[in-house]
Amino acid sequence: MLSAVAGVFAYLSIIVIWPILALFRRWDGKVFAYYLMQDYAHSAQHYGAYPDELRDRLDQFGTTIASAMQDRQWYEILIIGHSSGAHLATSVLTDLIRAGHTARSHAPIGFLTLGQVFPMVAFLPKADQLRADMICVGESGDLTWVDVTAPGDGCTFALCDPLAVTGLSGDGQRGPLVVSAAFLQTLKPETWARMKRRFFRLHFQYLCAFDNVGDYDYFRITAGSMTLAYRFADRAPSRSRITTPIARHRGVVS
Repeated sequence: MLSAVAGVFAYLSIIVIWPILALFRRWDGKVFAYYLMQDYAHSAQHYGAYPDELRDRLDQFGTTIASAMQDRQWYEILIIGHSSGAHLATSVLTDLIRAGHTARSHAPIGFLTLGQVFPMVAFLPKADQLRADMICVGESGDLTWVDVTAPGDGCTFALCDPLAVTGLSGDGQRGPLVVSAAFLQTLKPETWARMKRRFFRLHFQYLCAFDNVGDYDYFRITAGSMTLAYRFADRAPSRSRITTPIARHRGVVS
């Protein structure tokens, strides 16, 4: 009797849930939940490990950056990773650090992570390589790492120190400097009212102009005359920074 009831319940669930999922997919041009779920599923299916195809792409980025580090015409090498690009850029940088490219760079190196989702991957059981890479970059003296998030962004792990919450902090940690983009302060009330339910749009606000420019401004950083290190030299971490270690999986590759 119970098995029959369970079968009927499962059948009815499929009938109800499938149309709901299909409806959400139709609306995904506004919500982008389907897109975000696929982003996570890509990492989750490998339990946090990098597939070979992705590893090849990261190597290509590393080759491009290494070439720039050898070019004397630049006054700064600024590497920016947004959302999932933040942890991918961390792994690219680690390869450059271990190969000695960062130590030989002709220009200071800035690393800017925006709207990061490190825990989404770093908390997975086989993300040993990423966790080791996070430690490497966080302890490196060859670069300045600034991490910018905002509590108003529902698609990021706002104000989480990526190393600390993953349980990777140590005495050698130098970065990142965790800074809030403070949307409630840097956007006018009317702008915030118009955008606060556009979750995906807010996730890209870091790359856009602000009404009231605060410590963080994408265009001043990327097109201005100051290096990332100089601009944030006297900036303290945001007071709401989260450093409580909560990750279950903390293993790293040797």
